Amino acid sequence: MSINKGSLPPRSSGNQRSVRPQPNSAARTVQKKKQVKKRGALARMGRTLLVILIIVILAVLGYGGFLYWKFDQGSFGLDQPVKAGHSASEKPITMLLLGTDNRPKHPSNLTDVIMVVSLNPKTQSATVVSLPRDTYVELSGYKKTKINEFYARFKSKEKTSGILAEDEMKTMMGKYLDVDVDYVTVLDFQGFRDVVDELGGVDVNISENMCYTDTVDGTDINLTKGAAQLDGDDALDYVRYRKSNCSPKTKASDDFDRNKRQNEVLHSLVGQMQSLDGVLKIGKVLDAVDDNMKTDIENEQIKNMITTYWKISKENIEFKPVTGTWRSPYVYINDEELDAAKKSLHDRIAGIAPTSQN
Repeated sequence: MSINKGSLPPRSSGNQRSVRPQPNSAARTVQKKKQVKKRGALARMGRTLLVILIIVILAVLGYGGFLYWKFDQGSFGLDQPVKAGHSASEKPITMLLLGTDNRPKHPSNLTDVIMVVSLNPKTQSATVVSLPRDTYVELSGYKKTKINEFYARFKSKEKTSGILAEDEMKTMMGKYLDVDVDYVTVLDFQGFRDVVDELGGVDVNISENMCYTDTVDGTDINLTKGAAQLDGDDALDYVRYRKSNCSPKTKASDDFDRNKRQNEVLHSLVGQMQSLDGVLKIGKVLDAVDDNMKTDIENEQIKNMITTYWKISKENIEFKPVTGTWRSPYVYINDEELDAAKKSLHDRIAGIAPTSQN
């Protein structure tokens, strides 16, 4: 199936306004979001974002001992034991990672970032599958719709169904990718901003000028082509940018480009965390995401994952971004790429290491 990189629409239309000067450093103050609802078994959520995004996904860190100590000081995940035989040091683990479009001026449970990660302790390898937010999903037992709408739908039905939306997402994504999903972590956009700001910014190479404004939700994207250090707000703008409404207009972007930029930012954050300065900031980074994340991973399992994967090599991490064809309002997934992504997940679970470097 061919890839049609046509212009994707903005999330909502907004009034055009003047373009602000381009900030290339962490200069703007980010307003912290301090209210995130937590329910039931997820009430003891903690500061596991860095473990999930950095150690578990990219996992090239040299300070696992410090992190282990940090998590050993309190219960940051679920305060319950790991089932016998299910330790991350003994068996493969598969996790669902969701990034919600939830901001102070734009409350939402739509998931802009959807990743599934499988890790194997014996081969010290991992697969990271990312899916476009507009992916059309046709799955038995579920409404035919965009993949990013499911979490919001499940959230709206929690009180009547008695089932947590996070658990519903694990079941649904497991069926879609033919894997058993062990854990889920949900991060909102404010948490992403806070991590980048605590690290002093993130270095990227912007391929094209990007400009889009929306007075309704406060979006004000204005990025200039070239190497740049972005603060939390600009880094979020960088991974979210889709279409321009400025004058002159800048080149449009699609979900596939967005997934590439997400991976670029994650790689850059790894470099930040590997530096001595990053190590010294690790405590503040963990604190920064406390109110912006949910996870059902046990505290004991977090420590298992740290001790198991803190030396994993980049060459053993296989990124499988799935693309497709854009036909408004959906992305119709490339079946061959989806099958390849499923195979990669299955290979990690089965103990087959990646054969080539990404």
